[in-house]
Amino acid sequence: MSQPTGPGQYGAQPPYQGAPPNNYLVWAILATVLCCLPLGVPAIVFSSQVNSKWAAGDAAGALEASNKAKQFSIWAAIAGIVVVVGYLIFLFALGGLALLQAGQS
Repeated sequence: MSQPTGPGQYGAQPPYQGAPPNNYLVWAILATVLCCLPLGVPAIVFSSQVNSKWAAGDAAGALEASNKAKQFSIWAAIAGIVVVVGYLIFLFALGGLALLQAGQS
């Protein structure tokens, strides 16, 4: 008696080998919460697509989603850093302006 070998059946062999690509879900969530929400949301969406595409046999799609999740996570982190640095410069400029105003009175 032979085993069924259709898709999703016992004994079926997937058309791809190895482990799925990294989905960067942790980095996407951290970038969304801590850095930049508008760029973090697409990172989460793409990272959630990696494992489902891999399970469906779409290795190229899983790799593409993984790369996009990584890119959006990096962009979100960079945007967050730029905003924080700009805010700190703004605060120091206001502090210096306040010192100048206090010195003139």
